[in-house]
Amino acid sequence: MSIVTIQLGQCGNQVGREVFDTICADLRSGQGLCSKKENDSYQAACEERFFSEEKPGVLAARAVLVDMEPKVIGQTLSVASKSGSWTYDHRSQFCQKQGSGNNWANGYCVHGPKHKEAIMNLVRKEAEKCDRLSGFLTIMSMAGGTGSGLGAFVTADLKDTYPTSFLLNHVIWPYGTGEVIVQNYNAILTLSHLYQSSDAILVHENDAVHKICGQLMNIKQISFRDVNRVIAHQLGSVFQPAYSEGATHYNRSPLGSLMEVLVPHPEFKMLGLRNIPQMSENSLPFTTFAWPGLLKHLRQMLIANAKMEEGIDWQVRPPAPGLPAPQKESPNRTVRFNTSIANLVTLRGKDVQSADLGGFRDPALYTSWLNAPEDTLTIWKTPRAFNRYEKSASLVSNSQFLLKPLDGVVGKAWKMFASKAYVHQYAKFGLDEDAFLDSFTTLEQVISSYASL
Repeated sequence: MSIVTIQLGQCGNQVGREVFDTICADLRSGQGLCSKKENDSYQAACEERFFSEEKPGVLAARAVLVDMEPKVIGQTLSVASKSGSWTYDHRSQFCQKQGSGNNWANGYCVHGPKHKEAIMNLVRKEAEKCDRLSGFLTIMSMAGGTGSGLGAFVTADLKDTYPTSFLLNHVIWPYGTGEVIVQNYNAILTLSHLYQSSDAILVHENDAVHKICGQLMNIKQISFRDVNRVIAHQLGSVFQPAYSEGATHYNRSPLGSLMEVLVPHPEFKMLGLRNIPQMSENSLPFTTFAWPGLLKHLRQMLIANAKMEEGIDWQVRPPAPGLPAPQKESPNRTVRFNTSIANLVTLRGKDVQSADLGGFRDPALYTSWLNAPEDTLTIWKTPRAFNRYEKSASLVSNSQFLLKPLDGVVGKAWKMFASKAYVHQYAKFGLDEDAFLDSFTTLEQVISSYASL
């Protein structure tokens, strides 16, 4: 089944291009670690999922590109065309001459209603190209105006227009040091509205990915493209074809399968993604990996809520049966065990059938109110390697991973709102103070629900 990707705003279009570039490079590679039959099956499933063939030998991404300024979309189309192996359908893009000025209300209250029909027509045409539609993947930032505001509006419209299709929002969490002065307002408005209409929200934190670029990839001068490539690699590691346990065919409905196992309750729909290993291309030929070591590190990354394998706090442990989660106090922080609702582990590469995932089945990792703890862990596998890694594992987790960042953003936004800072900038586009209060209420409830796990 096919996924239609909707790239929203500057960040969404730049990340989306890297995602398709990564997926296409993986699709075209032979990998050499599996049979020709296996490789052919993998490539066919990937092509159906993400591409259509507009011209012989050239794949067209199943995507709609949306931005209120033409520059980034023009660059995105140009770079994709120059790849020679894939492109975008140039008819599946929408842009205007004036952006949203980093104002969520401008994107949501003005551009959304004004351009709703044109954007949804592009989505409809792309959906009609699919023999079988799995659902929609939106890629957007939370800090600006178009990706966040227009993105939230488009998400609500997608849910109304395609109520039976799955809808996953991939959002980029802004840098803690600040990208725009009102990013905390934009973030809380985005998340609270997505919570009403999205089936799941998959989050990448810019600060965490930036550290991966510096500490694991050994990049000295980190650019946005470096950050986007790491995000693309991690997304590809999850959404490329894989087998469910016991299945003989690749997952037909990737979004549906992911939602089914990771979002058992609409109150809990925040997903985090970790991938292991990640390193510079220069180091890959000289490094070997074993499944026990990889999975030991990945499990501790989950437990200690670490975003990468370097610097994991090995002192954090799950609680003993019947005892509360242990806490380790330090002068500046409290390290708390990260409780999960559900986890999805995807393994790719050599000897994948020998990997032992028993450590992820430990009931102590999961909240106690689940009725069927045996359903808390789902495993996908494929013997085909991904993106030049002989062995790799990714973890999508519905857990408390975002509690601290979310609480921080809500707190900063509330302080600004209490002094009425910049509120008039939103009011002039039709967003009143009650809309802010509704967003705070929604997210305070989300924080409370996850904190109680």
